[in-house]
Amino acid sequence: MKNILIIGGSSGIGKALVEKLKNNYNIISTYKSNQQTDATNVCYHEFDVKTDSMSDIPLPDVIHGLVYCPGSINLKPFHRYSEDEIIEDIKLNVTGFLKVLQEVRKSLLKSEQASIVLFSSVAASLGFPFHTQVSISKGAIEALAKTLAAELAPKVRVNVVAPSITLTPLSEHLLNNEKKIENSIARHPLKKIGDVNDIVNMVSFLIDDKSQWITGQTLKVDGGISNLKI
Repeated sequence: MKNILIIGGSSGIGKALVEKLKNNYNIISTYKSNQQTDATNVCYHEFDVKTDSMSDIPLPDVIHGLVYCPGSINLKPFHRYSEDEIIEDIKLNVTGFLKVLQEVRKSLLKSEQASIVLFSSVAASLGFPFHTQVSISKGAIEALAKTLAAELAPKVRVNVVAPSITLTPLSEHLLNNEKKIENSIARHPLKKIGDVNDIVNMVSFLIDDKSQWITGQTLKVDGGISNLKI
């Protein structure tokens, strides 16, 4: 079976992705605080993307897929952000990923064609109040993915999934009462909040060979909110 490295596979979308892929792939997954137990075809390792090195994790010689799941949702007016908060978010979303990629690049290049999947947000393409931190880091991810897709072609494909709000532990503070849920549903043309499976199904497709002619793309899985007004 092919080897897939999932950074941040212990909660939310990452955890659901591990469950989705584990029957068909060997999964190497990391966690920071939500300790996980190894299972059939799944091996977990504690790892902090800001401070730790992948050299401390036993990795296979060939890696066929890399999915980078860490993220944050910190919403407030732009004038209340400190420089340190912005830098820490960039470390989590952007430079943390680059560090991982630098350390596993050779293993990815040993695959006939590897696939990297990153996560952005609808806030990178559609302006929302109080989303300064999200838009900075996720906008950088979308631009970075295009550059890396060009630099790593044809051996490695690089794509981004950009969800709208999805019901996960990360977003639960935004959906913690009926009024917030109703307002979110009403904003989306498809009149529903994203489910982790909506996102995981797209990631699974991008990891699979069926998507081997797709690279450098940001695929919006957002209930239509970024392109439709109804």
